Amino acid sequence: MLRRVLFTALMLASAMVAAPQDDGLPRTDFREGSPADHLPKHIRRLTGFGERPQFSLDGKKILFLGTVLGEVYEYDLASGFIRSVSGHFRHYGFTRAFYLSNGDILLVGPTKPFDRMNATEREEARRKSWMSVLDKSLTKPPVPLGELCSEGPAVSRKHLRIAWTHRWQQHPERLKEGESQIFTADISYEAGVPKLVQKKLIADSREWKEHKTWSFETQDFIPPEEKSITLAVYLMDGTTNTDVFRLDLETGKLTNLTNAPEWYDEPEGIFPDGKYTLVESAPSRGKPWVMVDMYKMPLDGSGRKQRLTYFNEYKGYAADNAVVSDDGRWMAFSMGKRGAEAGEGFGIFLFDLEAVR
Repeated sequence: MLRRVLFTALMLASAMVAAPQDDGLPRTDFREGSPADHLPKHIRRLTGFGERPQFSLDGKKILFLGTVLGEVYEYDLASGFIRSVSGHFRHYGFTRAFYLSNGDILLVGPTKPFDRMNATEREEARRKSWMSVLDKSLTKPPVPLGELCSEGPAVSRKHLRIAWTHRWQQHPERLKEGESQIFTADISYEAGVPKLVQKKLIADSREWKEHKTWSFETQDFIPPEEKSITLAVYLMDGTTNTDVFRLDLETGKLTNLTNAPEWYDEPEGIFPDGKYTLVESAPSRGKPWVMVDMYKMPLDGSGRKQRLTYFNEYKGYAADNAVVSDDGRWMAFSMGKRGAEAGEGFGIFLFDLEAVR
């Protein structure tokens, strides 16, 4: 069992432990206040708002969303200056934003107006989000790629290549409830205009006979070869647990890397050596969506995890949606709160990974 520690010194001495690490019983020993007010020296808060950070290729900037279905911003780490990335064109908000390998920005968001105060319409807007490419000059509107994307795509840091998921909600004409498909494609520019080419179907949940699952979600290309990706497989076999999988893009083989019944394990940012990934993790015994913290986990199938954050030691808080800089030095993540929308963040934080090696 992983001991619930209360001191920053023990945070720095996190040990590698095998999941499961907790009994999943109701907590009564939460710390008082907010984790943002009790940060260890190796974590600093960058913004008081925002979610889903992404490092620039040179590690000097962080792209992030202001809120769910909101504007896209860029934070300069040297100056602390924040500039709008999406304020120069008409749009209906975004659910994801990524730097492409050429410096352009891949956006995911709805293309039709909706009532932001209506929960049903907000959810429909999130499900019916389309991918587009925004020129790095920020002088013109994005170019549509003509593809819906469920949640976030995997985006190569080396090549103009992406992988994404279709769920039954996006394509009820061909997929039944609980069915998902994963595709890959390259982004090609013709006369400066981006488009998707060489689209391939890589995985189809209807062909996965070993397990029953609620859905897939692509996450990251695994460096350095980028011949496979990490993905989350939600609600395995009718349980409340979510597992981390590796998908071989050449063979379509799926490999479970966590195998942790009644635990929520969702992959996030990948380490540049391709040997580790970040994982949102917490006991999920009877609760499919839980307040998580960030862990570092090797991609060797052992399921062993090193705890990095302790935000859910404070009642109603979480650390989530983390990414790693390309030099492996920094982790950026957002703070979540109970009762918020999935993925909704309340500030961007920067974590010095050298402090916990």
